[in-house]
Amino acid sequence: MISVITPVYNAEKYLAKNIESVLKQKNVSEHILIDDGSTDNSWQIILEYSTVDKRIIPIQHPDKKNHGRSKTRNLGIRKANNNLIAFLDADDYYLDQRFEKDLLLLQNHDVDGVYNAIGVHFYDSYKGDKNIRHVLTTVRERIHPKELFENMGPIGPKGWFSGDGLVVKKSCLLNVGLFNEKLIVAEDTELWVKLSLKYNLVPGELFNPVAIRGVHDNNVFNKRDVYLKANALMFKSLLIWGVKNKVAQNRIELIIKKYEKHLYLVFSNQFIGFNKYWFQTLFYAPSLIFYQKFTIIYIKYIKRFIVSKIL
Repeated sequence: MISVITPVYNAEKYLAKNIESVLKQKNVSEHILIDDGSTDNSWQIILEYSTVDKRIIPIQHPDKKNHGRSKTRNLGIRKANNNLIAFLDADDYYLDQRFEKDLLLLQNHDVDGVYNAIGVHFYDSYKGDKNIRHVLTTVRERIHPKELFENMGPIGPKGWFSGDGLVVKKSCLLNVGLFNEKLIVAEDTELWVKLSLKYNLVPGELFNPVAIRGVHDNNVFNKRDVYLKANALMFKSLLIWGVKNKVAQNRIELIIKKYEKHLYLVFSNQFIGFNKYWFQTLFYAPSLIFYQKFTIIYIKYIKRFIVSKIL
């Protein structure tokens, strides 16, 4: 059976559709909804559903405050009673028979998780451009698990999957360290990359969605600077984690390449900030000094910085 994890923050408009889409899934034995300090009626709605169906598990943080998506999801994962975990954001919903094919694939002992395509739905409150990217969020080709890291975004060019489309073993999530609670955004991307490096994730349905991402004005995040900094932090974290977990050198070098790109984007004219980030990374993963590509990042930046001051 499957445990579905849903972090909830001020999602009263979307919860009914979300919860009812989960309760339709016969293979779900618990839907864990973790309220993340909502100030609307979200918690009351969750409690009402829990009195109707015992599969609804209402949870709050001990202090009942807002802690962000990562810590909230992590609390739900730790509370889950099943070893198969699925995710669903509070403003999203599953389509019928969401898990039928996934469970067939997971009967194979070499499979640790299954990822699928998800679609998009624009709520009436959304007034922005509907020609956005990711109308279908998916990995565009069927890729062998051993080659997923190199091909899947943000490392490779062949698309990526969303948490709404993933089913994975709880033991795998625990072993890679769960969601990074230091990240505001990109925390899910980082976790999927870690899973692809250590476990066998296989494609399910890549061309027809199994879930729908709800788009509205409150969940469209357009702060480019925040994303740039979060991505730099994500690649820094991945790099340290990869070295400590003895990830193959060629894969570490792919992460270094992405790390370099985001360091330059964030710290192009910030000498102190660049130095702090680079040396912090080296402090937590000293063996990086033996990676020529990592050392060259610093040399190239110093040269660029000196040239910019001279000119």
